[in-house]
Amino acid sequence: MDWRGRSALAASAFILSTARGQQAPSPGVAMRETDRKPLCIKMPHPRPGALPRACPARLCPAPLPMPLIALNKPFGTICQFSAHETRASLGDFVKVPGVYPAGRLDADSEGLLLLTDDGALQARIAEPRHKLVKRYWAQVEGAPGDDTLARLAKGVDLGDYVTRPCRAAFVAEHDIDTLWPRNPPIRYRAAIPTTWIELAITEGKNRQVRRMTAGVGFPTLRLVRVAIGALDVFSLGLAPGESVDVPARSPWQSQR
Repeated sequence: MDWRGRSALAASAFILSTARGQQAPSPGVAMRETDRKPLCIKMPHPRPGALPRACPARLCPAPLPMPLIALNKPFGTICQFSAHETRASLGDFVKVPGVYPAGRLDADSEGLLLLTDDGALQARIAEPRHKLVKRYWAQVEGAPGDDTLARLAKGVDLGDYVTRPCRAAFVAEHDIDTLWPRNPPIRYRAAIPTTWIELAITEGKNRQVRRMTAGVGFPTLRLVRVAIGALDVFSLGLAPGESVDVPARSPWQSQR
């Protein structure tokens, strides 16, 4: 053994014996077999009230990502979890703690709402810069024509901003039949017809769809968000108040 090996051996012997409370052997003196006792190092007992130490990353597996929760928000439900004096809240329908809505839906609007505990995913769904399309069905008062749809699609000047171009179309009669009845129903006036139109937008600003239809002369009587990206409330089979877990990437999966 060369001098490097002898020095390392001596240093190891000094550390081991010192940890046991034994006298360290002199340099160059080999340890006896009876000195080679198992070394037990006691960890300090945590102080009362002390926070637990963080688990090393190599020992603690990363938490599994929570899937999205898709909820068919009923009419009249406020888009918050805290209780309200006169209205239902999200907490009445979703019992999973720590999740928040990715984008809002007015109390007097209904339909698909996504919830998650992932802030980055929440922003990717809700923020307009990510351009995730949300589809709305609006039952408007009156009988708009193709020229009205063209105005909606081009963008509407709402005074404080001009909406981005979007897709606008009439909703087919057989599709309207798949929609659940609203409780309470809208007020019908025999002398004024109503028309269902679909708007596919990427912005989703406060009361945007209602302001758009009113801006072109056709106020919205009922508003339902039927889809967010590739997720639509009909394919999910959700009745008002029902929810289901969906994969986190499902809003971006290709539609059939």
